[in-house]
Amino acid sequence: MVVKDNYSLREHNTFGIEAKASRFFEYTSVDELQEFVRERAASGDESPLLHIGGGSNLLFLNDFDGTVLHSRIDTITVVDDSDDTLIVRVGAGILWDAWVQYAVDHRWYGLENLSLIPGEVGASAVQNIGAYGSEAKDFIVDVEAVNLQTGEATLFSNEDCKYGYRDSAFKHDLKGLYAVTHVHFRLSHVFCPHIDYGGIRKALAERAINESELSAQQLRQVIIEIRKSKLPEPSELGNAGSFFTNPIVAREVFEAIFRRYPTMPHFDIDDEHVKIPAGWMIEQCGWKGKDLGRAGVYEKQALVLVNRGGATGNDIKTLCEHIQSDVKAEFGIEIVPEVNFIC
Repeated sequence: MVVKDNYSLREHNTFGIEAKASRFFEYTSVDELQEFVRERAASGDESPLLHIGGGSNLLFLNDFDGTVLHSRIDTITVVDDSDDTLIVRVGAGILWDAWVQYAVDHRWYGLENLSLIPGEVGASAVQNIGAYGSEAKDFIVDVEAVNLQTGEATLFSNEDCKYGYRDSAFKHDLKGLYAVTHVHFRLSHVFCPHIDYGGIRKALAERAINESELSAQQLRQVIIEIRKSKLPEPSELGNAGSFFTNPIVAREVFEAIFRRYPTMPHFDIDDEHVKIPAGWMIEQCGWKGKDLGRAGVYEKQALVLVNRGGATGNDIKTLCEHIQSDVKAEFGIEIVPEVNFIC
């Protein structure tokens, strides 16, 4: 385990915001985490706790006056295997994309469309990460977690997690109460590519890749190339990927906007609801490529807010609020940050 005081969190958030934690605790096993929780309870320590993953969905507004927890649990174990599918238990501290690559290398299929999403495996179960028509919830069977008040280990089923669009119970009723230690994924021994979303077919054609001969590694590589063409590397330009969730609105709301913007991209959710790309609305409001002080909107993708260098969390927050105000004024829709603000 690693325990440090007055610890810089700059390398633990992809915005590259300078913030410090009063204490930082990094553990490599469930036993170490449970020991920490029980000793903390016995000492009567009631200071704030914050569990982080790769920091790809966090915006620190101030230093954190408490303890930041981070997992280094990195085991991968097959717990059930059948002719068509298998269930794999994966440590929460593994980088998400490293896990996707591992699965593809072992011919365990399903996660290819989720390639290159930043963060760690534990966060995937909290955020229900998603891209190109796939979501983590489509593959999660169970989530193992430790109660941060008692140290008790608990197993949550997929249903218990109450998954929704970029959402779960860990962001609501269970928020701050548990640390995810392992996630169980059901994958397939049979490769069934999903290529009908986000320009994947077009990308395959541009690369002269025959759909009938497509491999999982080829699909993964195409997804990576598409993402890199739209999103900056955090090491080069601080960002948290998509800053806002795409709003899902009532069909009558969509139709009123569509009459004004007949070329507006959209995705039908059901008969009553439509998803509108937040990035498109932000772009219509003139924010794409525009800066506000040291914070800005990425020139290749308006859904991405960036740290131009030396920005504080409050600089990013101010930019966010200006964008929200303009989108609300133009479209009557409140766009909600996907990123978590840490005060």
